[in-house]
Formats: sequence, C-alpha cells, structure tokens
Amino acid sequence: MKVILKEDVDNLGARGKVVNVKDGYARNYLLPRGFAMKHSAGAEKLLAQERRMYEVKQVKAKEEAEQLAERLAAIELTVAKRAGDQDVLYGSVTPTDIADLLEAQGLVIDKRKILLREPVKKLGDYEVQLRLHREVVPAIKLHVVKEE
Repeated sequence: MKVILKEDVDNLGARGKVVNVKDGYARNYLLPRGFAMKHSAGAEKLLAQERRMYEVKQVKAKEEAEQLAERLAAIELTVAKRAGDQDVLYGSVTPTDIADLLEAQGLVIDKRKILLREPVKKLGDYEVQLRLHREVVPAIKLHVVKEE
C-alpha cells in the first residue's frame, strides 16, 4: 500500500515522503496513529499545502531553539547526591533530575529532550546534550557532587 508520511517515522522516512509499506502495517499502525495517509492525488495536494505551513513553523521553532541554546551555553548545573566510599552514587542522576534543576533556573525543558548516553552513577563532571530541535543540540555541564 502506498502512503504519504505525515510525520517523521524512524526506519521508514521523513515527513511528506511517499513510501510503499505492507497493508497491515499501514492499516494497524501508521493510519490510526496519524503518522500517514493513503496516497492519492488529492492527498498530495493537501500535503503540499501542509508542508508549506510546516516549513514556516519549523523555521520559527529553530530560531526559538537557537535562542534557548544561547541561554543554555552559560549554564552549569550542580546536583548533590548520596554516594558511597568509592564515589559511586546510591541511585543515579536522571533526566527528570536535570529537568528539575533547569526549571529552578527558569528554563522549562521537557525531560524527553534531555539526552543521557548512559546513566550518571558516579561523582564527577558530565556533559549533557539537549535536543531542542532536530538541528539544535546544545550541551550543558553537569557537576555531580557528594551530598553532605
């Protein structure tokens, strides 16, 4: 079945691309979730119109993300956690913890946009990336210190 993607779908394609997928995948996953629509001439015209509006929104979203990235460049976060003798944390620093620290500084960032390559389980300094936009991924410094 030919479908037109309405959203970016991992391992399938980007928004606006016409792809050929199995009928069941389209019927049971892509169409009900609004990720795609059936391919037709009318659908292509509608998608072209939506694409123009989407591009305008993306330019504005990128500009906002770049402004926020400039503000984030100067931020260094410090979190105090309980740790054992070998500087190993009893828990870990999670994206939720980082989001709470950013919120305390007046920056509201969704925890799903905080990228941790691996869980922070030791004391030390780390670099944490934030995916604010597809093309804007700034990094902030995170200092994990021992709680007194």
